[in-house]
Formats: sequence, structure tokens, C-alpha cells
Amino acid sequence: MTARAATAPASLAPPAAREPLIRFRAVELTLAGRRILDPISLDIGRGEFVCVVGPSGCGKTTLLRLIAGLYLPSGGQVLYDGKPVSGPRQDIAIVFQDYGKALLPWRTAAGNVSLALEAIGMPRAERPARIAALLATVGLSNHADKFPGQLSGGMQQRLQIARCLAQAPSVLLMDEPFGALDAMTRQALQDEVLALAASSGATVFFVTHDLEEAIYLGDRVVALRPNPGRVADMFDVRLSRPRDQLTTREHPDFLRLRRTLFDFIKESEA
Repeated sequence: MTARAATAPASLAPPAAREPLIRFRAVELTLAGRRILDPISLDIGRGEFVCVVGPSGCGKTTLLRLIAGLYLPSGGQVLYDGKPVSGPRQDIAIVFQDYGKALLPWRTAAGNVSLALEAIGMPRAERPARIAALLATVGLSNHADKFPGQLSGGMQQRLQIARCLAQAPSVLLMDEPFGALDAMTRQALQDEVLALAASSGATVFFVTHDLEEAIYLGDRVVALRPNPGRVADMFDVRLSRPRDQLTTREHPDFLRLRRTLFDFIKESEA
């Protein structure tokens, strides 16, 4: 399925074609005798920021888990850089919504980041400098010695992101990572993730229920329908970058796409 434009003005050029990094080729999934996904074919470009929306039960998180190698398809193939995904990979990192359970409570912030460096075999002597740089990247330099329980929810989510970045991932999978945060913290982390994605060149697959979040972050929004999950439509987001929490959200194209996605969700849940 080809993405259609979000009624872009003539002044904005169409998105540049990207080399596919992740490919779903007629992917189906059945679990415990229940059909979860109808055949899905979808390409995700290298360095692309793709957001996925849809009503509950449409398969958003399932697609993420297929990319991560946590599920294997019942039919079709998920390809990563041209090769079938057969299990978890070191260069694919996952940021979960439940940051409280994702962090080790007995390790400090620095210790949680160190966990990822230990897993990739970084020599002990090289870790402190790398940990300091990662904590600085997410604004936690002054909290290295604190335990997760001493950090706010937003700080804990930043710490989880820092630990994922320690893997130097090519792909960042984010499963409703800001859903439990207050509005101001969520917007601040949205901007941080956009900056990190731009600086690292990582491909981002972002699952969300928040339609405005999907438009604000994404190069493209994929809309799914449920029972079983399937791709209903795709929209190119032709809003200029860098984005701004006020002016981007007030842009006529942002408002038009928000209405289109709202109508889609309403129809899907009817």
C-alpha cells in the first residue's frame, strides 16, 4: 500500500525515497488459534520515523514485537536489512511504556545504563565516560547515583531511553512510551526523541494511541484496523523539521490530518 499525502501545500516537497530497512512481506500471525494479523505488507525506510495508530486490539504492539523478533510470523516474512528476522538483535532496542518494570530498582541510574554496556561487552574502563555522555544526552547528569525509585516518571523514562541508546541501535522500537506521563513531560520527551533520532540516524517505529503525537513525531503514520489487524491506510506527514510544539500543531496540514485520523478511529470503533 502506498502512503498518501496529508494534503500538503505546494511549498513542501514530497518525502525523499528511503532505502527499505524493515520489510513486512505478506506477514500473518495466529496465536492460540486466534488470527491476530491478516497479511500485512509494509516497508520501513532506513532512518524513517514511522508512527502506528489504531483502535485497541488492531495489532500495533504485535507489529513491534515481530520487528523485535519476539514473535515469529505464522506466514510471510519480516526482513531486516534483507535477511529474515529470527530472534532479538543487539542493534534493535525497545523502549517500553512501563518504565518502572523496565529498570532494575537495585541499580543506580548509572548502573542501569551500564547494564546495556555490559551486555555488548564494552571494557569496564571505557564504561564511565560512555555512561556520563548518555546521561548527559537525556538530561540526567546530576542523577547518576540515584536509584529509579528516587526519580520522577519522566526521569525514569529518560533513563530507559539512555539505556537503549547505549546499545547504539539502528532501530528504536517505542511502545506507547509516554502514555503514562503528564502532558508537559510527554511533550519534552517527544522533542528529545526527535533530536536523538535526527542526530543518530536511527529508524524509529513508534506505537501510540495519541493521534497528535503520531503526527507531530512521524514522517509517516500507519493506520491499522482490528479483528484481525491489518493496514487500513498510510499518510505521509509533510510538515517541516525541526518541529515545534506550538507552531507545528497549529499548521493547517496538522489539523487536517488530525481530523482525518480522528474520523478513522471513530469509524473503526463503531
